[in-house]
Amino acid sequence: MKGTYLGEFEEVVLLAVAIRSGDAYGAAVVTEIEQQMNRSVNLGAVHSALNRLAEKGLVTSELGGMTAERGGRRKRLYSVTAAGRRALQEIRHVRNQMWDSIPNTVWS
Repeated sequence: MKGTYLGEFEEVVLLAVAIRSGDAYGAAVVTEIEQQMNRSVNLGAVHSALNRLAEKGLVTSELGGMTAERGGRRKRLYSVTAAGRRALQEIRHVRNQMWDSIPNTVWS
């Protein structure tokens, strides 16, 4: 397993996989990110991030069933591992701690 440091895009992809739990394949992850962040995303970049997350042990994948809409091809479905969940929780904790540390005078 590679290191568990997450870049910003990897974090976003991992969150999208968690949101789409049970239906997280490449195109669905792209759609989720675009809807949540109003940001255009490249499918190839998402697949690269998913591969890195899998190498780090933060997601796992399995092939879904064949569908007629995909010409009989199968989808690779991703899910967040326990290590992935811990990584997201730690990032959330650190970010919340940093937000809470900003003095009120900064915003006035």
